[in-house]
Amino acid sequence: MNNQGSGEVEKARAYAFLLLKFRLRSVEELRQRLKRKKFKDTIIQQTLNFLKEKAFIDDKEFARLWITSRIKKPLGFFRLEQELKIKGVDKDIIDEQLSKIRESYSESDVVLRIAEDRFQKLKDLEPYKAKRRLFQYLSRRGFSSDNIADALSQL
Repeated sequence: MNNQGSGEVEKARAYAFLLLKFRLRSVEELRQRLKRKKFKDTIIQQTLNFLKEKAFIDDKEFARLWITSRIKKPLGFFRLEQELKIKGVDKDIIDEQLSKIRESYSESDVVLRIAEDRFQKLKDLEPYKAKRRLFQYLSRRGFSSDNIADALSQL
């Protein structure tokens, strides 16, 4: 590799490290950000390979940490899956990480708790309108319609 090529690799690595300093990123997110900076595909691939080898990026770990942090919001499995897809994480990794969290996280319990809290704030509305708003709110947060319907029927 000539000096100019190695200089580009160093620039790409420096930029990738700058991005990773703020938060962990998926491989695809980094690829897209490096493309936007007009790095050549070969430079991007070398940079990504280096970061993977040195364990600075790992989509499994990224997905696990993303789910762990976002579930505290709380968000539903559907929303988490969509966010990770947008970030370019492989479907198998997403499924694996979500199945691990399902063992310790009951979406139906969370939906019921949120529904009870939010329903109190909507108590001045007619019940049908309050439940409709609550359904829409919970849907936007990515909870399954089955869990939402069960929770609303218990209110």
